[in-house]
Amino acid sequence: MRSILGLAVLLSVVISPAWAEQPLYLAYPPANHQTTADQIFLIGTAPPAGEVLINGKVIERSPAGHFAPSFSLQLGENRFTLRYQNQDIEINVTRLDTAPEIPTGLTFGKESLTPSVNIAKLPGELLCFSAIAPPNATVSVKLSDRTIPLLPQSQEIQLPPNSAALTARNQPTSQSANGQYKGCATAEVPTNLGQPDYQLTLNGKTITQAAPGTVSILNPANLEVAEVIVDAGVARTGPSTDYSRLTPLPKGTRATITGREGEWVRLDYGAWIKAAEVRLLPSVVPPLSLIRSIRARQVEGATEVVFPLQVPVPVSVQQGDRTFTLTLYNTTAQTDTIYLDDDPLIKRLDWQQVTPTQVQYTFNLKTEQQWGYELRYEGTSLILTLRHPPKVGNGARGSQPLAGIKILLDPGHGGAELGARGPTGYPEKDVNLVVSKLLREQLQARGATVYITREEDQAVSLSDRVKMIDELKPAIALSIHYNALPDGGDAINTKGVSMFWYHPQAHSLSVFLHNYLVDKLGRPSSGVFWNNLALTRPATAPSVLLELGFLINPVEFEWITNPQEQQKLAEAIADGIVEWFQHSR
Repeated sequence: MRSILGLAVLLSVVISPAWAEQPLYLAYPPANHQTTADQIFLIGTAPPAGEVLINGKVIERSPAGHFAPSFSLQLGENRFTLRYQNQDIEINVTRLDTAPEIPTGLTFGKESLTPSVNIAKLPGELLCFSAIAPPNATVSVKLSDRTIPLLPQSQEIQLPPNSAALTARNQPTSQSANGQYKGCATAEVPTNLGQPDYQLTLNGKTITQAAPGTVSILNPANLEVAEVIVDAGVARTGPSTDYSRLTPLPKGTRATITGREGEWVRLDYGAWIKAAEVRLLPSVVPPLSLIRSIRARQVEGATEVVFPLQVPVPVSVQQGDRTFTLTLYNTTAQTDTIYLDDDPLIKRLDWQQVTPTQVQYTFNLKTEQQWGYELRYEGTSLILTLRHPPKVGNGARGSQPLAGIKILLDPGHGGAELGARGPTGYPEKDVNLVVSKLLREQLQARGATVYITREEDQAVSLSDRVKMIDELKPAIALSIHYNALPDGGDAINTKGVSMFWYHPQAHSLSVFLHNYLVDKLGRPSSGVFWNNLALTRPATAPSVLLELGFLINPVEFEWITNPQEQQKLAEAIADGIVEWFQHSR
């Protein structure tokens, strides 16, 4: 491993007096920290002169005195003692065991019986049950008048959390499934099957226990209909926030409910949505629609395409290189005529009936870069708005290359939300604001009209930040951040610039800015990521979240907080934006 002391001499370090005078300080982890990771980093600082010891061993530090060594964790309590001269800090870090606790007596594992919430499915769908019980037990579940044996499992594959992609430790692991019992069955008749009753037999003794949730089989001829009552219903691939997001459903969307699980309902095209985001309609007729003519019209800065429907149906969007594909579900085409005159954005519109109730529209675009879209219902007509490329002002030459371009900057976090913290405790929210204001100055000097989500250290909700993007409709939106790592990462050896995007329309900007900063500033690369983040999800404009360095890295922290380097960074981002716009037109 290269010494962080050796790397640090390459930087021009500015150390404020407050840093130099700060005594031994531990920024992370907090007291009595609990984690499931197998290692932990200790982030902190002490005056540069002298040595810092952790559990009796001298650790490496940066020229300013910062440190971030990692230590392996054993299961249970891990004690660390930090010492600098006559100062000591002691902390405990508890590594939690992720394996379920296997009971030894005649009992089921705590909260292990499924379903844990009420569920409803269609006839013929699998009904699966699971329990944790002592090894060598006999386990079954009685559902109405049927008994389903549960078989012991030998091995289970554990997937790492999504955050493991940031630490390059995202390989699945296998572990013993000792004590876990599973089994499945189907039911064909619509009825309320009630609570499953579990039975456990061990050493000649038997107990029974009911699962917390109930099981119902829906009647396909009498399904409920849901209508989305929020502006953008969050559709997901499964019944919890752990599942991936799909295209949001515009307010007014109607669909048949084909399943329930706790607070979630499944809609007929396959997505799940929270029951609180829909209302039930008295109609029992499945919401199906025909579609005939389609017409496009130009409005200020965009093309609107009107899809007249009988019912507001579920939709999904897929963006590609020079294509924008819109899928309407529960819809059958009777289309003979489409009006699409010569358009500044759309070259041609193609469509096909991909299934009897699914119509797909593919917009072939004149340029590769897309600039944002919106979906809404007006009555039962779906309105798709495709934004045109931003118009460049008359002064967009020479020193004003961004004249006429609207840009939104979002300094991440603020108020009580600190974000990451550096070795001195310096919060991410502060440096986000400093760099955002410097960047605003640079962009304005190049002619851009710049909006910012906060001018000072104040709390701004994620929804308010997103709302500002959707209302202002800037040409691009940039959320300014600095990075940290989840437990298990390597703070000393992780550094560099990274970009995060969600919609394909933001991919080009993400890659271009990342490569530009790495090249022009000689910064390390931490990569470009697709990521489901609140500030990358707005579809109305290419929206990118910038992670400009790792606050927890002792050496990079000194570059991050260097005023001269902050100015260079702001200038480089602004120059990169100019070049990207010139490249994208």
